[in-house]
This record gives sequence, C-alpha cells and structure tokens, in this order.
Amino acid sequence: MCVKSQTNNPQYRVAKTIHLQGDGGWDYLSVDEPGGRLFVSHGTQVNVVNLAKGEQLAVIPDTKGVHGIAIANDLNKAFISNGKDSSVSIINLKDLMLITKIFVTGANPDAILYDQFTHRVFTFNGRGKNSTVIDAIDNKVIGTITLSGKPEFSQTDGKGKIFVNIEDKNSIALINAKTMRVDAEWPIKPGDEPSGLALDKENNRLFSVCSNSIMVVTNALTGKVITTVPIGSRCDGVAFDPASKRIFSSNGEGTITVIQQESADSYKVLETLSTQAGARTIAVDKTTHHLYVSCGEYEPGEGRRPVKPGTFVVLEIEPVK
Repeated sequence: MCVKSQTNNPQYRVAKTIHLQGDGGWDYLSVDEPGGRLFVSHGTQVNVVNLAKGEQLAVIPDTKGVHGIAIANDLNKAFISNGKDSSVSIINLKDLMLITKIFVTGANPDAILYDQFTHRVFTFNGRGKNSTVIDAIDNKVIGTITLSGKPEFSQTDGKGKIFVNIEDKNSIALINAKTMRVDAEWPIKPGDEPSGLALDKENNRLFSVCSNSIMVVTNALTGKVITTVPIGSRCDGVAFDPASKRIFSSNGEGTITVIQQESADSYKVLETLSTQAGARTIAVDKTTHHLYVSCGEYEPGEGRRPVKPGTFVVLEIEPVK
C-alpha cells in the first residue's frame, strides 16, 4: 500500500500497520488514554490493542453487530453497543471481562456516549430513532428519548449538554442530559446526511462531516452554521485534537482530510493524507496526538463486497517530526 500526502509539506504519515484477528466489518474506534489501549469494533467482537506495543492485547467476544465503545475510566467500565441484538455489553476495564449485558429500548444501537457529568450512557438507536439512557453506576435503563430521525454520532460538553447528528433530517439535536429531553434541533444546511461529529469545547464549535463531501461548522451555543469546509468522499468519522487545533475527517475513499482551525470561525484544509479504502472511522489519542483508522481489503466485484479474510488492520498515523 502506497501512503503519501497530497501536499508538498506533509504534516502526518502512516507510521504503523497493526494486524488484528477476526473477520467481518467494522465501525467506531475508541482510545482509552489512561489505559494506553485502543478498542476497535469488528463484526461480532471488539479487538483491544496495546498502543505502546502496537499489537493486539485481547478480544472481547459476543458483541453481535458491534458499533461503538464508550469508555468510563472513572467507573472502570466500557459500554459496547451491539446493533444486531439491540444490547449493550458492559465490560470491566481492568480485566476486560463482561460485567453484564442489558437490552436497550430501540432497534440497532449504533453510536454510544458516556457523559461523566451525569454518569449516564446514551445509546443512539438507528432503526429505533431514539436514545436509550442507562445509569452507568447501576447498569440499568432509566429512560428513552424520542428523536426526530435516525441518530448518528454524538458529543457531550461535559456540562449537561449532548449533541447528536440526525442523519435523515440534516440536523443536530441538543439533548439535556439531566432531563433526558431534546431542548432544540438545529438545521445544518447545506450539509447532507451528517455522520461523524466532533466538538471543540473551548470555542463551542461542532464539526459535522456529511455525505456531500463537506464538513459543517456549527456554533454549539446558538445552533448557527458558521462555515463549511471541503472533505473527501464517503466520510463517516471525524476527530478533533484541541492541542493542535486540527480536525480530521476520515473518508472511506481512502483519505484523511486534515483541517486547521485558524480561529473559532476560520478553517483551512492543511493536507489530504492517503490511507486505505474503507478507512472511514477515526479516533485520536489526545496524549500522543496519534490517529487511528481501521480497515480491511474487499473481495473483487461491484456493490457491497465481503471483506477478505485475514486483512483487518488498524493504521496508526503520527505527526511528522
């Protein structure tokens, strides 16, 4: 695989390819920064990577149709959304063993978020068009939030506000984490089918990556669309590194669009980094500033193709010194 940056002054490079066990599709990745681990969704399991060694540490089984992993370091738990059986697996972070599995109140839980402010977990149920709220301490379902459409990725400001992209409504819903109600919903025109969502807490800016190859920047206080930035095609994930003030859009075409935040309302594309086709979700380690994308090779053919056995990897991307 040839990896290069489409710029004369590359800022990032693919430093390592980490091969992981198992076959099947993939979705979100989550970094456990205190633990130095990466949790990678993968078909019916979660691959856990030791980031210092760059190798697989463990496999968490029985996560059918796994989508996302929410890390709650203060509770020593991870919460995993399982789309195919509409459940959440709750894992002990120390030994990676199952604590319990609970069923949610909507079909196909996809994105999942832990809000430390309320000690609650929110699953965003794609087919159910709602959110299930779980008490992260007691491991019990405590509520359901009806949404206007199909939810995608979410963010929390850590102060009681939760934001979630509503894909089929081209909007962002603002949820009150305490009352478990939608307080507002903001259109993000001209963005179409928003998926990944990131948040700059210092400047109160939301970054929604959309299927029409743009990233929409929204004011998280007022809901006003500030600007748009061009990105690659087939994007699904986005990450923000507050130290470098850079936003990273992971594009399924096989690129990452690196965007520099020059001010709260000004953005420019810094570079386009080549990765691998299918690498459409992303996570950033805010301590090392490394990026991680997962992908595999597809069988030849047209349309939706199966993944070649034994080809699943995580690409580790680092800043160029």
